[in-house]
Amino acid sequence: MDYFSNDDFWKHKGKILGAMLGLLIGIIILVFGFFKTLFIVFSAAVGYFTGELFENKMSIRDYLDKILPPGAK
Repeated sequence: MDYFSNDDFWKHKGKILGAMLGLLIGIIILVFGFFKTLFIVFSAAVGYFTGELFENKMSIRDYLDKILPPGAK
């Protein structure tokens, strides 16, 4: 019997990956504590965005223009 097929994963991949991420973060909070976990998540986010800048050969100003709304001129 096929209780779990590849189609089931792709149909519910957001739920499955979200549950796995939640479980991982929960375990990390239990092991390291809340603020150390927050620092780890923040460091990972900074690393991700820095890598994206280098990968796309963008300047920080270009990246901020991309993610922030335009200001009054």
